[in-house]
Amino acid sequence: MAGGSLKHLEQTKTDIASIYLSDARPWVIGYSGGKDSTAVVRLVFEALMELPQEKRLKPVFVVSSDTLVETPLVVNLIKDTLASMHDAAEGLKLPLNVAKPVVPRLDQTFWVNLLGKGYPAPTRQFRWCTERMKIDPVSEFITEKVAAFGEVVVVLGSRLEESSSRAQVMRKHRIQGSRLARHTTLPNAYVFTPIDQWSADDVWEYLFSGPAPWGGDHQALFDLYKDSNAGECPLVIDSSTPSCGNSRFGCWVCTVVTKDRAMDGLIETGHTWLIPLQQFRNQLYETTLPDQKKNYRSARRRDGSVTVVLKQDKPGKLGEPGKPVEEKHVLGPYRLEVRKKLLKQLLENQKLVNENNPGEAYELITHDELEQIRVEWRQDPNEPDWDDSVPRIFDEVMGASQARQWQGTDDFIFGAEEANLIRTLCAEHGIAPQLFMKLMEVEVSYEGYARRSNVQVEIKELLARDWGADEELVKSVGEKKQRLYAADQEEQTAAQKYARLTQELSDAA
Repeated sequence: MAGGSLKHLEQTKTDIASIYLSDARPWVIGYSGGKDSTAVVRLVFEALMELPQEKRLKPVFVVSSDTLVETPLVVNLIKDTLASMHDAAEGLKLPLNVAKPVVPRLDQTFWVNLLGKGYPAPTRQFRWCTERMKIDPVSEFITEKVAAFGEVVVVLGSRLEESSSRAQVMRKHRIQGSRLARHTTLPNAYVFTPIDQWSADDVWEYLFSGPAPWGGDHQALFDLYKDSNAGECPLVIDSSTPSCGNSRFGCWVCTVVTKDRAMDGLIETGHTWLIPLQQFRNQLYETTLPDQKKNYRSARRRDGSVTVVLKQDKPGKLGEPGKPVEEKHVLGPYRLEVRKKLLKQLLENQKLVNENNPGEAYELITHDELEQIRVEWRQDPNEPDWDDSVPRIFDEVMGASQARQWQGTDDFIFGAEEANLIRTLCAEHGIAPQLFMKLMEVEVSYEGYARRSNVQVEIKELLARDWGADEELVKSVGEKKQRLYAADQEEQTAAQKYARLTQELSDAA
């Protein structure tokens, strides 16, 4: 295969057939829609087609992951390819099961976390998305197969030349004398990487050596790479798999990188209907900039606390007080007003995309996610949304023609009228309206209970929170930290002096 030879290809197919026939462990192929995973699925397809019918005994599952925020063009390509694979496998009587893409749990999707709970957009320092949206859903699928069959072999399109760190991990877990490796986290799961020695040129040469066994060619895939100037975003099965970034096509909302060159490339090559997504991603990225964070995020953490940490300085010399240290205010989630604006902008972008997209309609956020965001806002620990804003925002943007049926729930005990009354009364009496609203919720939640002992505990916890003005609270907490730090410095200085005097007395004796 390398350098135009088919020797590499034939050896890879031989390895695939040999390992497939060597035991009864089913296979799980990780398909991401990129060139490498496409090559692996095609290789397995062709290897199975070359086996006699009576030897095609154990099942092969093809699993892909949909984070629900994938680049639309990638979503469409994966959807169409999976459908073709399914039909071809049935027609050819192959033991190949094409599963529906796995998705994150509803409470772990990108929008439920970011818009619902207020999680800040991911950064290199706080990349909360990968595990929730990619690793967990795929791991759950693999774990289910392990439970059903005892052991499984996970087949991936990883290549050694992709990155030195990935190559190191692959070599570390390789079983000596075998083409398999141990899965880094899942017991009874093994990893097979049939094209680990291939180069990127090998992959493209193979893909264009003939038609796909499920029909058609790989021109659409090649065009996607060419247009986006992108690399493959691999199916992530554990924390050692490199995340997407730089020019890889993956989640269109990714803010881990400064600039999404893949999206930029798609727009530059004519996919101008993606511009609203590009602008929204850039807007999210702006909220992660150090000098902009405070404009979007709450002064309080989700538990209601105000956190100020000190950058510890070295103690002063013996007898000298410690120097003042730099304070860092640890910000909380996005404020509710910010989340409302982001949701409105997201829905407006969905309208724009579908008005200009030459293909089928695309849903940027699902109705189930909107319902879950309603719940998260209503139960927000700091800013309860008694106005039930999600349906109002949706109807305002989408109009009557796209009206939705919203779930009724007993959770919405109070409404906008009560919220406005509380805001007015609290303003007159100098009380934080959020505190009063949370106290009301606690009281109502215990209505009808024979034993109400815990109500006092919850009320006490609420009253212990910081409910004053943000700037005053941050200043107060910072001053307290400084006082404690100064006292600690004095104590250390005194201890050093005492130790020195003790040593001098001991030496004199």
